[in-house]
Amino acid sequence: MLSEPRSGRLAAWGNALLAGLVSPDDAVLAIVGEDAVHRVEGVPGESAPVGLTLALGRLRALGASGLRLALPAPGHPLGLSGPSEFNARALEAEEAVICEGAALGLVPEVYEAGPAGDVHVEVIWHCLQVREAPPADVPSLGEAERELAEALRDATAVLARLDVAGSGPVAEAAIDAYRARAERGREVLAPGYPPRAVRVLELAQRVGLLISVASENGPGGAVSASEMSARAEALRPVERTARRAQVAAYNSVVEERGVR
Repeated sequence: MLSEPRSGRLAAWGNALLAGLVSPDDAVLAIVGEDAVHRVEGVPGESAPVGLTLALGRLRALGASGLRLALPAPGHPLGLSGPSEFNARALEAEEAVICEGAALGLVPEVYEAGPAGDVHVEVIWHCLQVREAPPADVPSLGEAERELAEALRDATAVLARLDVAGSGPVAEAAIDAYRARAERGREVLAPGYPPRAVRVLELAQRVGLLISVASENGPGGAVSASEMSARAEALRPVERTARRAQVAAYNSVVEERGVR
């Protein structure tokens, strides 16, 4: 979860563009990141996939006043509002962007080619109709920050009791080193976001990395099936809380502007 979801970049920099805080070229450059190219398929009025600059301009003309992030998972349609076709595609991708004011949503499909170390990545965003309704299970920024702090404390205590490899000082050092590499030259969120949103997102990403370290470093001292089950149970709610916090952070500028 430390890696920024593509839908998060699109929502953040798309919001900055809609607010007039960045140029179209700067927004697209930030959204594409290290990928080779992004194109948008299904934009109303366009018969073929178009570039991000044209697509964002068209969405603005169609009434889009803000972009929201969705990070759904099985049994948890976080940030979605329907219909079922869009929800199914978003769930398969595990992410999506909802356009406020335009009843449209965007779901990324990623194509990779090339040898390891030289992978060429192209992204097609599928533009589909969405239902204009409140998004599912999205907390306020303040709620997300409180929930995340509580979940992190509880999960750390459980993982330490189970002697899980991701709960000790070695894991903390690995997290700090990984963050230093990942964040070198990275701008968190985009212009226009409040400092609290940046703080919440950074904490959510740190929690996500803690979960990854705990999940990938083997069973640690949890040698019995019951202990392994307890670890999974400890991680599941905190992962859900971290995803909710990410969505709250990315959507905070839309909430602040009172976009509905």
